[in-house]
Amino acid sequence: MADDDTSSAPAGPTPFEMMGGEARVRSLVDRFYDLMDLEPRFTVLRQVHGSTLDDARDKLFWFLCGWLGGPNHFIERFGHPRLRARHLPFSIGREERDQWLACMFQAMEDEQVPEALASRLQKSFFDTADWMRNRPD
Repeated sequence: MADDDTSSAPAGPTPFEMMGGEARVRSLVDRFYDLMDLEPRFTVLRQVHGSTLDDARDKLFWFLCGWLGGPNHFIERFGHPRLRARHLPFSIGREERDQWLACMFQAMEDEQVPEALASRLQKSFFDTADWMRNRPD
């Protein structure tokens, strides 16, 4: 490889870096689950999660770190995320999808995720959340 070859150089900061690292990802996840627990408009989504949110908080934090380009905490603990397979036991339709997205978008706004990053994430979150639907509406 030539000394001036930059093909393996990073193309810029990762979304994880743009977010501000683990502390900011944890803050986003905590705000997401706090909103889910407190806001009546997320009641259907909250009911899907069982009596406690502690396990879900950790798993989403671990997953998002890696998904955003940071440490692969989730994969190190559980292997490939297999998101759809892991969510099949839960009934997910449009209402659950829409509440998940609204809750995450509110959390991103509350946590002041930079606008350019928030726009990118909104598209990715929608695509993923829509793919997770497993119940016809």
